Amino acid sequence: MKKIFLMSAIIRMNLQLFAEPNPNVQATTSEGLSAENKTFYDKRLLQTAQPNLVHLQFGRKTSIPKNGGKTIEYRMYSSFPKALTPLTEGVTPDGVPMQVAVITKTLEEFGAYTTLTDVLDLTAIDNNILQATEKHGDSMALTLDTIVRNELNTTPNVVYASKDGVQATLRSELTAEHKITYADVAKMATFLKRNNTPTIDGSYIMIIHPDVALDIMTDEKWIDVQKYKNPEKIYDGEIGKLHKFRFIESTEAAVYTGDEGGAGGLAIYSCICLGKEAYDVIDVEGAGAEIIVKPAGSSGTADPINQRSTVGWKIPMFGAKITIPQYIFSFMCASSLSASARAN
Repeated sequence: MKKIFLMSAIIRMNLQLFAEPNPNVQATTSEGLSAENKTFYDKRLLQTAQPNLVHLQFGRKTSIPKNGGKTIEYRMYSSFPKALTPLTEGVTPDGVPMQVAVITKTLEEFGAYTTLTDVLDLTAIDNNILQATEKHGDSMALTLDTIVRNELNTTPNVVYASKDGVQATLRSELTAEHKITYADVAKMATFLKRNNTPTIDGSYIMIIHPDVALDIMTDEKWIDVQKYKNPEKIYDGEIGKLHKFRFIESTEAAVYTGDEGGAGGLAIYSCICLGKEAYDVIDVEGAGAEIIVKPAGSSGTADPINQRSTVGWKIPMFGAKITIPQYIFSFMCASSLSASARAN
């Protein structure tokens, strides 16, 4: 088990590992896939995946050293209280005990593949390999993004939208009129400030569904991303600013319907509000995602007459963990489009 103290140096996960050839991946010679094309397919996987990793981009990237196990442990020490009681001359005061919370996360392996029923010949079926690579790039990105999104939505800090100045206390109380407003945005910024949550480049982050964006972008104080003074510093999925928040739009933002939704099963959206170092995205050092192409004939007796080849992806160990719970909130609200939304 690897132990990491939250105050220690940060080891960052290199997403460019998606693009680098992996020596453990089977490469073929004149009978199959060349090293040059292997690199090409890896890069296409990266190009396809990268824009969809919206929920990953604000996490602290941490790697467990190779051969260091698959479980990471964090120790978070509580701050000492203020010492406001004056000392008495000659009397030793009581000591202040240290309090520590232990957080652990065990990483898991993820991957998928597709079987191609044609003989692997670059001059004949190269487009099939390319299409499979790009589609698996989408699948990989959505898989990893959903893993992180689901972890972020385990936050115990949940705030519900208000209607006519009255704040709901349960998701099931939310109706179509409980839409996001400027007052809600300001309230969420205040809650993060109360917890001394550090900002990310001067702002907090709110990840929202496009249905929620439709409602909040009409606010007169909204600043569209095209009007930024420094447009080169835009996050993936960023659409604009309001109050203390920069808004990131994703169709993968959590949506709840039916028994998990609002009144009458109405679709309810989770808007993730966070600051710096609220969560970690974790892998094993040097074990990034890889594209794996197996040519026909490489399976021995499992493919006796060379009929099948496969294209797939794998990330050996991956996970996400909220590490500082007070730095992240879920704001629950309805939308103008709740009636036609589906859970994801």
